Amino acid sequence: MVNRDRLAERFRFLVKIDSVSKEERTISGEIKKILESMGAETFVDGAGDKIGGNTGNLIAKFKGTRQAPVLLLNAHMDTVEPGKGVTAVFSDGVFTSDGTTILGADDKSAIAILLETLKIIQENDLPYGPLELVFTVCEEIGLLGAKHLDLDRITAKFGYALDATDTEGIVTRAPSANRLEFRVHGKDAHAGAAPEKGINAISLASKAIANLELGRIDPETTCNIGIIKGGTATNIVPSLVTVKGEVRSHDEEKLSKITDAMVSSFKGIVENYNGMTSDDALPRLETEIQKDFSRTSIPDDHPVVTLARRAAENLGRKMKTKTSGGGADANIFFEKGIMMGVLGTGMRDMHTVRESVGLDDMVRTTELLLEIIQLHAKGGNG
Repeated sequence: MVNRDRLAERFRFLVKIDSVSKEERTISGEIKKILESMGAETFVDGAGDKIGGNTGNLIAKFKGTRQAPVLLLNAHMDTVEPGKGVTAVFSDGVFTSDGTTILGADDKSAIAILLETLKIIQENDLPYGPLELVFTVCEEIGLLGAKHLDLDRITAKFGYALDATDTEGIVTRAPSANRLEFRVHGKDAHAGAAPEKGINAISLASKAIANLELGRIDPETTCNIGIIKGGTATNIVPSLVTVKGEVRSHDEEKLSKITDAMVSSFKGIVENYNGMTSDDALPRLETEIQKDFSRTSIPDDHPVVTLARRAAENLGRKMKTKTSGGGADANIFFEKGIMMGVLGTGMRDMHTVRESVGLDDMVRTTELLLEIIQLHAKGGNG
């Protein structure tokens, strides 16, 4: 039933459209035209204005042919860099880029699957309940589109985000995350003539980082320092360094504990500085902690899980619940009271120039989504 050639061509078409974060207007317009040609009612919300992008989230609604609770389907339109001028290469059933950019399978494989699924439903007159589709902006830079989604447009209470790898898994558990930024203020001085008159901000930050436990802390918790910026020249004692990191955990107490440990390390190094300078105002520390997203935890007996499992069984497949270390739009929907399982499209090596996706995997997810939608229309949620 899946038109493989059409699915492949749709994917090729989508990845050719540049849509790095905050620049999704063109791809949004193309998706909007396709959805409206299928009879969807579409809206673009004001998220773009709030986050400095050139468009907002695209919302589309189909009334359906059966009475059922509204089902939400989600994918994001933006990609990471290097994501401009993508050329898709298809070989041995697998899409890759030409090696100079990412492919954009994250998350355009999902968009292609959603559009193909809707096309199949309509051309085969298959039963389906009311659907709400949300194509978000700026997922890759902090789930910003989902965070600023116009919820007045959304009535669904559960559904599926397509934003993972495993085509036989549904992500039901994902961590909470905190973002941290430390600005260590030192004092500039000539590094050769009078280094003792300076306070080396990079040195202080390095000592604080050296005290941290980074990487995987335990099966539920991770900690990372990802960005360090500071200094102006090798012959100047650096007066400012900015350090950015994150903590993730499936346990809120552990999240808080590791976050506090990071802050304490920087604070202790700065407050206990005992250098030669007599400037009592320096060194100084500024700390910013931002809740990036909250954890998700969907029970195995929730309809979003049982429906996906029944659909997989009908296709002779397995569907296992999975725990993820990453965040997705589903985390934000969960915060807003909408249960969203995350399904895989087969995409691999995301955020690298080695990114790929197999056409067979995209077909499998299309088949699964078709079965989910038909079961849902027939009242088969349990």
